[in-house]
Amino acid sequence: MAHRAPIAHAPLLDPTTLGDLLRVASAPDYTRWEDQVRRTGGCSDPVHLTGWTLHKDKTTGETLHHYTTAVEPGGRLRLACGNRRASRCPSCAWTYAGDTYHLIRAGLAGDDRRDVPTTVREHPRVFATLTAPSFGPVHNRPDHGTCRCGTQHAPDAPELGTALDPTTYDYAGAVLFNNHAGQLWQRFTTRLRRELAARASLTRRELAGRLRVSYGKVAEFQKRGALHFHAVIRLDGPDGPGTPPPTWATVGLLADAIHASAAHSYTSVSVPTAGDQSARSFRWGTQLDVRPVQAFGDGSDITEQAVASYVAKYSTKAAENTGTLDRRIGELAELDRHQVPDHTRRLITACRDLDRLYPDRRLWAWAHMLGFRGHFSSKSRHYSTTLGALRQARADYRAAQDHAALALDDREPDSVLVLRDWQYAGHGHTPGESALAATIARDLRLNRETARDALRDQSAAEGEW
Repeated sequence: MAHRAPIAHAPLLDPTTLGDLLRVASAPDYTRWEDQVRRTGGCSDPVHLTGWTLHKDKTTGETLHHYTTAVEPGGRLRLACGNRRASRCPSCAWTYAGDTYHLIRAGLAGDDRRDVPTTVREHPRVFATLTAPSFGPVHNRPDHGTCRCGTQHAPDAPELGTALDPTTYDYAGAVLFNNHAGQLWQRFTTRLRRELAARASLTRRELAGRLRVSYGKVAEFQKRGALHFHAVIRLDGPDGPGTPPPTWATVGLLADAIHASAAHSYTSVSVPTAGDQSARSFRWGTQLDVRPVQAFGDGSDITEQAVASYVAKYSTKAAENTGTLDRRIGELAELDRHQVPDHTRRLITACRDLDRLYPDRRLWAWAHMLGFRGHFSSKSRHYSTTLGALRQARADYRAAQDHAALALDDREPDSVLVLRDWQYAGHGHTPGESALAATIARDLRLNRETARDALRDQSAAEGEW
């Protein structure tokens, strides 16, 4: 008997969705459809392809394998969308976060498979957070006392991060800062190298021959809608992680140089006068946090695993925690339909109004990101491996599995001719398919969490032995 998926939470589905779900679950090719969805990891917006692939022996002309989507459900092959945003596709975002975790941790602990030696643990490295300046007082939860409004807000209070006085809050400054944050980071890294050279009594050219600065960073939006960066910053020898830095390059020297770089007048970005907007100069906020990264637990939470997990978590997010949309905005009327909070609405409106004054900054195109248009996660060239390399390793592994299943792995690669023809045929699920895919994704997530907990318990037990 063919397997049939459980209809989870069926009473909560509207009649149209429920009817479509029953249609999909009772179809004769449901098992194959489910297998496709599981192979995508439960992707919520899979890409559909039509086409075929043919493997032939170059010498004899023998057909070794032939595949066509004509035999698939709906005549289509479904592939994972690969979207990094958890608000769009939790399953693909989970994969992206995992890749980011391995990328960041490889730069902290080393990974021989990624050409990052484990001796990198001995290099000076810190976890730094650079924040935005103030654009006006907002509702908050101070460590001591109450908010300026006189209220002790709950942790999930919706007013947290919103302006105490919207009429005086600098919404234009907030979105312009977000828009220039990438340039501000570039100036910071340039100044950091100069500060390190000055502390070593070297020129910039001399420093490059003895020391290299490597980093991996991620952007995070605060509730107020201002952007800040979390970064792992590491000092290497001149040829990268495989070479040790000079003995004078210490964690203390690195931390001191970071503080000096963030506060230096060079580390600023100027915005010219335009219309009713006067000239501005943006710098990092005064809340700069720099902490050494510990190789192993020492009672602090700044360990290699904790830092990698933190960066990976925010690599799949954008500005959604402020209440904005996770896609580009066509018109302000969309904000009413999606009940966007007033504070966020004012930031988005500021993007629209400033767009005509600074057309080269494309503020309206990036209004859903509150002006920010850079990469949410990035790294320097020599920090560790790349996301592309991690994806390729996964693709090679799956290709090897497929070759073994087709009995092609014992043939010389040059002896097999591969012909392909693929065409894009759409994306997404029907309402019923979407409900079933969500159930499959939950099952996969539960299995992963169970396996992870078992591995953690095993590691703990082996440590006790």
